[in-house]
Amino acid sequence: MIAGKVQWYGQNWARACDFFANDLSNVRSLPEHCGPKCEQTPRCTHFAWNRWNGGTCWMKHGSASKNDAFSTSDSSMICGVLGQHHNHVSNNRNPNSKGWRLIWEDNFDWTGLVDTAKWDFDVGGHGFGNNEKQYYTNNRWENARCELFPHSNNGRLIIEARHEHMHGSSYTSARMKSKQKWTYGRLQIRAKLPTGRGLWPALWMLPERQTYSNTYWPDNGEIDLMEQVGYEPARIHSSIHTKAHNHMIHTHKTDSAIVDDATSNFKIYTLDWYPDKIQTFVGDDGDPFAKHIFTWDKQGDWTKWPFDKPFFVIMNIAVGGNWGGQRGIDNNIFPGRMEIDWVRFYQQS
Repeated sequence: MIAGKVQWYGQNWARACDFFANDLSNVRSLPEHCGPKCEQTPRCTHFAWNRWNGGTCWMKHGSASKNDAFSTSDSSMICGVLGQHHNHVSNNRNPNSKGWRLIWEDNFDWTGLVDTAKWDFDVGGHGFGNNEKQYYTNNRWENARCELFPHSNNGRLIIEARHEHMHGSSYTSARMKSKQKWTYGRLQIRAKLPTGRGLWPALWMLPERQTYSNTYWPDNGEIDLMEQVGYEPARIHSSIHTKAHNHMIHTHKTDSAIVDDATSNFKIYTLDWYPDKIQTFVGDDGDPFAKHIFTWDKQGDWTKWPFDKPFFVIMNIAVGGNWGGQRGIDNNIFPGRMEIDWVRFYQQS
């Protein structure tokens, strides 16, 4: 697998490397070491190298070792970063995506707090319309953090629900929402779900603005890519909510699929959102579209299809609530956490 090109400058270091795979996306070299092509290319990752030694590129910046570099004895050849993690990400960066282009992503490849340039937090403990029992905190390490996998440059986001008292609530958790909004596209999230009676994790979308009627929800829509309740951890639900179709009047449109290893392995959850159709899928690295979950075709007026305006992504774990707490809360399962390897949004070319 060849990841990119190197422009060699003298005998000791490369002027610029243009990498389009997902390898080491948090690593940046000094800007003056980057060629104009790399500077002007969207999503280009810049690298600089400190040696040209027997055909091996040595990483100058970042935690990658020289063993991650592809060797060549010809400085005019292509040089790329290799490795087990990088292979799996690169092979699935744009799965079955002919005609799609990646426009936004977060890979969480560091240890530290969440990137607030990309994410906001809902904060509070007022039940959020569902009688939820948690207090959502604001970029608090215990509830939302990025961590590298052991012995890897690959990281993931951890959203963690905890049994602790805060501001009148008996539990804490996090509810993150993307600052970026989109109209139509493909949302993919690679995640491993929690298990435990009382937990209610979700990957979903809400509209940026209220444009229909005098009521934000449900009149302006909700798209649920993935919901799971801890007392039934292998069943993955996808739904839509509108003025005419919502759970408050027992008319929401929904379907589900059984994913036996959803809590033990990372799965890829896909939402395809078109001007006339919404579809969801769940799969793995080999086939992200292995199992169809749900389809909703456009019909009627805005009361059935308000999905024609910008929406943002939400990721959270609720505790209890009208659905998640139907069979009570098992306090022995805390802390419960959802791990998210990456989030990507594509739009059609």
